[in-house]
Amino acid sequence: MRTILKAMAILATAVTITSGAARAEYPERVITLIVPFAAGGAADVTGRIMADAIGKRLGQSVIVENVAGAGGTTGIARGASSEGDGYTIVLGHMGTHAAAPALYPQLAYDPSSSFKPLGLVTRSPIIVFARKDLPAKNFAEFLEYARSHPTEYTNGHSGAGSISHITCALLSSVGKFEATLVPYRGNGPMMNDMLGGSVDFSCDLVVSVSSQVKGQAVKGLAVAAKERSKAVPDVPTTVEAGLPDFQADTWTGLFVPATTPDEIAQRLEAAITSSLDDPEVRKRLEDLGAEVPKPDERGGRYLADLVSSERLRWAEVIKSANITIAQ
Repeated sequence: MRTILKAMAILATAVTITSGAARAEYPERVITLIVPFAAGGAADVTGRIMADAIGKRLGQSVIVENVAGAGGTTGIARGASSEGDGYTIVLGHMGTHAAAPALYPQLAYDPSSSFKPLGLVTRSPIIVFARKDLPAKNFAEFLEYARSHPTEYTNGHSGAGSISHITCALLSSVGKFEATLVPYRGNGPMMNDMLGGSVDFSCDLVVSVSSQVKGQAVKGLAVAAKERSKAVPDVPTTVEAGLPDFQADTWTGLFVPATTPDEIAQRLEAAITSSLDDPEVRKRLEDLGAEVPKPDERGGRYLADLVSSERLRWAEVIKSANITIAQ
């Protein structure tokens, strides 16, 4: 019996050593980073910047796979069902990990339990902008007119449940006014109509409209943050403009499937943190109009807490605005 027990102990030790050695060799092959949106957008460019930076730190290629559809949830679902071996990373954001559970009752993943969060990558505040010939000269005048002329303003957005939709819903709630909603299939068609003067205002990421604001093709009214955005420094914050309770930003973070071993997740988290400290990486992200998270906003634990709090916040906004998506 002693001989058998000794043999079993030796075997168990060998298995543990072999497993540890295998994980220590990670990564041995190409890593895939799933971006749940089409190529060319801000999320895609962010993903490619991070893929390049992480790959350099791990000594292995990280390729981007665009899996678009259903507001980003198609790609996130694929990531959630992937093998947890460290060779699949997922880029998620406020929409896919905070708003989606309230918008899609049959969501194929749980933002909290289906993933291990690795860390926040960027933040981008929301900007309220309007057609360039809107009579309101500033945000205060905009609010005053909207409150005294219910539903007269037209609020263009990128489709039911989009970031532009739910953030403007929050604006209307906090600002205590109603507007006439005009849905579009994407930001492009909405922006075309605004440039043509047939839509009054909208909300979106600073990174998505900073060039039009700086070129004065549209009027930047306020940035929903406590500090001005470097991308549009001439646009006041909602704090300065008199509506401090309207604070909203979108964020992107990186995740791995929940079954990924802790030691691999920790290596990836360290690579992300190191990447964000790299001046070149920071500049590339900031040139997009994004904000790089401060040191105390990094790491998996912070991102996990952010996902939990954001889910609660946006669920309330979506429910109050009665926002639904046909499935």
